[in-house]
Amino acid sequence: MDYRILLYYNFVKVADPEQAREEQQAFCDANDLKGRILIAHEGINGTVSGPDEQIEAYKAFMASHPIFKDTEFKEDEFYDHSFLKMHVRVKDEIVHFGVENFDPTGRKGKYVEPEEFREVLKQAETDENIVILDARSDYEYNVGRFKGATTLPIHNFRELPEQMDLLNNLRDKKIYTYCTGGIKCEKVSLWLEDQGFDEVYQLHGGIVRYGKEAGGEDFEGSCYVFDQRVVVPVNSVNPKVISTCDVCGTETEKMINCANAACNKHFLICDSCAGELEGCCSRPCMEAPQRRAFDGRGYYLRGVNSKNYVGE
Repeated sequence: MDYRILLYYNFVKVADPEQAREEQQAFCDANDLKGRILIAHEGINGTVSGPDEQIEAYKAFMASHPIFKDTEFKEDEFYDHSFLKMHVRVKDEIVHFGVENFDPTGRKGKYVEPEEFREVLKQAETDENIVILDARSDYEYNVGRFKGATTLPIHNFRELPEQMDLLNNLRDKKIYTYCTGGIKCEKVSLWLEDQGFDEVYQLHGGIVRYGKEAGGEDFEGSCYVFDQRVVVPVNSVNPKVISTCDVCGTETEKMINCANAACNKHFLICDSCAGELEGCCSRPCMEAPQRRAFDGRGYYLRGVNSKNYVGE
């Protein structure tokens, strides 16, 4: 059986998020779909995996939905579900930014298509007025980012607005933002426009679409994703590994959570060190009473992944 993964978001006003949540949960449960869907008054954000036939049914369901009918999808193939369960939740935001009185609904950023973005990357090599801005968190860009990209010292997306002092240095530049699928750079580009930035653009469809349509050229490393795959390849033109094992320093793109639930550190590790440390980030964690069994992936169920979990 062939499986596919859908990645999508839509900044659109949702009057009753709880009703939308119930609709999404019921449809996904009835159609063997797994993943994570977040719904808020500002819209919907989801990653959904399932068999081809059920994925097509979900796309048709969304296309006929009175609120979400204009949602764009990024698609990828996989050999199985990329999630263990289906979670549909109501949140204050579909991607947490934490800026009061900021409303991204009914608006679009200034989109740059993948082929055009490839040319922008080449221009940025010699034009200091062009800035390629990574809108993601440190653990995401540490494993993969565009060549020459400007990154911000943030571990969570909600920390980005706190970097205005750094961003103000870019006011007279042409800023091209990017993220995994578009949702973070959409929020950032719209927010920067509200802050008076004149030339802010975004990669339409994010890294995922760039990899599909432009071969991923000049994206170094791999793309971090929020499912069991953890990282996926992007660049089929001039690939390069940029991340290293936190333990021994050898090249690796493997990211896991520490098997010690009380630690739960998300970190880079090579297969050799992962095996030697049994999925832990250090030898002390190997002796912890809350250490979980390591199956090679370092991906744990919610709850089991909790720092409060006590192993059997």
